[in-house]
Amino acid sequence: MRFASLGSGSEGNALLVEAQSGVTSTRVLLDCGFSAREVERRLTRIGASVEALDAILITHEHSDHIGSALTLARKWSIPLYMSWGTARAVGADEADVDLQVLWGDEAVAIGDLSILPYTVPHDAREPLQYVFSNGASRLGVLTDVGTSTPHINAVLSGCDALVLECNHDVRMLAGSRYPQSLKARIGGNHGHLNNDAAADILASLDRSRLRHLVAAHLSQQNNLPELAQAAMAGVLGAALTDVVVASQDQGFAWLSV
Repeated sequence: MRFASLGSGSEGNALLVEAQSGVTSTRVLLDCGFSAREVERRLTRIGASVEALDAILITHEHSDHIGSALTLARKWSIPLYMSWGTARAVGADEADVDLQVLWGDEAVAIGDLSILPYTVPHDAREPLQYVFSNGASRLGVLTDVGTSTPHINAVLSGCDALVLECNHDVRMLAGSRYPQSLKARIGGNHGHLNNDAAADILASLDRSRLRHLVAAHLSQQNNLPELAQAAMAGVLGAALTDVVVASQDQGFAWLSV
């Protein structure tokens, strides 16, 4: 199993997960927060294509995650997976797409992948995050969440790879020009994880199998890559460079687990 990011941040998010078993391959796009043309361009950049996708999964309805998902699903007849709340929020329940409704903690099989959606606190209708498995390795994804829960910790423990939100630095957000209402939303229990909160989540997990850690969804205004890396590396007892940072423009290149 391997995974790569097309881009991560408030201007768009998409993560490609691929599993191979013998002669078969499964490719799933998690979130589709760019225009159709931009998704196609970014997929090409990492040697992939829209027509080769077996499914598109959506975490929630915010524009930097839903993007062109309905357009691409309709154009290329790609099954579109999301919660019922997200489907209602974006109109997927009435769109001409192959909608597959997901429920928290009910795993689904897509080709060579087993995918577990799990519920998280975020200011959306029915947000889900995901754990991917090929039977041998597990990739956990946690972005767009305001605070941790015991359930999140249980689901993400023992992963071989983890994509973890490090949205903002507390001091940078407090000193930013954002309106107070926006600061409260971002920093609230249904907003986004700051570096310290992400580090606390990481510290609470079983990391005995962890091989790859990615800091994701960094704010371009209220965080710095080196601050996110320092928070994560401090928990791991590792070098800053051992923590991969998902950028808005480039995402990150293929990582294998």
